[in-house]
Amino acid sequence: MNAIEIKNLSKSFRGMYAVDHLTMTVPVGAIYGFIGENGSGKSTTEKLICGHLVPDDGEIKLFGKDYTNPGVRARVGALIENAGCFPNSSVYQNLRMQTINLGLENPDEEISRVLKIVRMEDSARLKFKKCSLGMKQRIGIAMALLGDPALLILDEPINGLDTDGMRIMREILVDITTNYGCTVLISSHILGELEKIATHYGIIRRGKMIMELSAKEMDARAQVFVTLKTKDLNGAAEVLQKMFSDVRREDDAICVYDVDSPEEIVEHLIKNGHIVNEIKKNKIGLEEYYIELMSKKEEA
Repeated sequence: MNAIEIKNLSKSFRGMYAVDHLTMTVPVGAIYGFIGENGSGKSTTEKLICGHLVPDDGEIKLFGKDYTNPGVRARVGALIENAGCFPNSSVYQNLRMQTINLGLENPDEEISRVLKIVRMEDSARLKFKKCSLGMKQRIGIAMALLGDPALLILDEPINGLDTDGMRIMREILVDITTNYGCTVLISSHILGELEKIATHYGIIRRGKMIMELSAKEMDARAQVFVTLKTKDLNGAAEVLQKMFSDVRREDDAICVYDVDSPEEIVEHLIKNGHIVNEIKKNKIGLEEYYIELMSKKEEA
C-alpha cells in the first residue's frame, strides 16, 4: 500500500493550471522529497492533499482510501507556510490549544511526546515569539505530530535555517520515519540537505510531474566524473579533450565526465608532460542532476 496515490490531479486559478494532470506515488515509510522551482505547483499540490483546496479534477488516495474520508484525514499532519501560533503564548499553551482543536485525550502526555520528538522538552514554557526560526519550525512540526499521524506533509521546513538547525531537522525527520513509522512528504529548495535524508523524489515543473525515482535509482543514474588540478590547467585540458568526450574547465580545476579510471587520466597526462597535483572521483549530486534535467526540458 502507498501512503499517497494521485492520478490526473488538476487545479487551476483564473484559467491557468497550478497543478496540471499530476500523477504521484509516495510509498509508506518514505521520506519523499518534492522538488521544483518557485511556482511549479508544490505548495498547491500539498494543499490539495491536505484538503485546504478543492481540485478541479483527478483522484487523491491516502492509504488506499479517498482523501476526504474522515478516518484517513485524521491520519494526516501538516505544516504548510507557518505554524500559526500565538506569539505571546508559550510553546505549551500553543500546543495545548491545538490538542483542544483536535479533541485529543491525555493532552499533557501527547504534548510531552511531540516535544520529545522535536528535541524541545525543556522549552515548553518559552514564549513562541522568543523562539529562534529553527525552534519555530520544530514547534510547527510538533503541532503537526499531535494525534500521532501516519503521514506528515511539510512545506519548506528547512528554509532559512542555519547549519545546526538543518542538522537537527534532518535528525528529527529520520527519527519520525524510522522510530515512529510516519511517512514524510517534504518540499525544499535546499537539495543538498534533502539528498541526505530522502528515500524517494518527485520532480515537478509547471504543475506536471516530470520524474519520480527512488534514492537508489537516483544514485544509479548519477553521472560519474573526475576532478583534477595541475600547474597548467589550459594545457592539460587540451590534452584530455583529445582523449575524452566531455572535459570541462571549472574555476581552478578540470572535470572529466563519464570516466571510471582516474589512473587512466593521470597516466595520459604524465605521458604528455603534465603532473597531476590533485585528483578526485566524484558523482553528480541531486542539485546538479536537477539542474541538468531542467536544462534538457528547456531545450526540448
